Amino acid sequence: MNCDKKDLLLYAVTDRAWLGDKTLSWQVEESLKGGATMIQLREKHLDHEHFLKEAKEIKELCRKYQVPFLINDDVDLAVEVDADGVHVGQHDMEAGEVRKKIGPNRILGVSAQTVEQALLAQQAGADYLGVGAVFPTGTKDDADAVSIQTLGEICRTVSIPVVAIGGIGQHNVMQLAGSGICGIAVVSAIYAQPDIQNAASTLHALAKEMVER
Repeated sequence: MNCDKKDLLLYAVTDRAWLGDKTLSWQVEESLKGGATMIQLREKHLDHEHFLKEAKEIKELCRKYQVPFLINDDVDLAVEVDADGVHVGQHDMEAGEVRKKIGPNRILGVSAQTVEQALLAQQAGADYLGVGAVFPTGTKDDADAVSIQTLGEICRTVSIPVVAIGGIGQHNVMQLAGSGICGIAVVSAIYAQPDIQNAASTLHALAKEMVER
């Protein structure tokens, strides 16, 4: 499965911090109804059995809405559940090794903070890059800051699509216009909102406008 630029426009990354009395499946479906174009299932503290069960549920939802489904970090689980792809960070399995494990037909996303990291990821077989944190973020304690200038340099240097991540919301998404990215990856801007579907819909429209500027 190739990674289409349009699939990266509004890339929703899950976080169970705001579930309350709702299920993750319900939250994800709300975001899909609102226009999320890609879903990444991110679980840092779930055991394998529950992660697998949840991954199967979310995968079915993504199939229903015809949106790519990716797993964060857990390469073996991504293969086991037959996800559309996997996203790895700089401290996870090396991108070339991931590509060998997942084969040529799954999407491989790699986090990058520098032009050097971006080029290495592209050479290793990454299909797209997640670059950030472009703004201060509360959802990732160890997120290094990446200036919008560096973001632009990365976009100009690589030939694969780039999505920005980190602290992006309705209030600042337009600051990324002209950087060369093809979309935004968000967590709390969708899943921490009282009306997830409406938040996703608004962000989808803003991201589209930002990319086209």
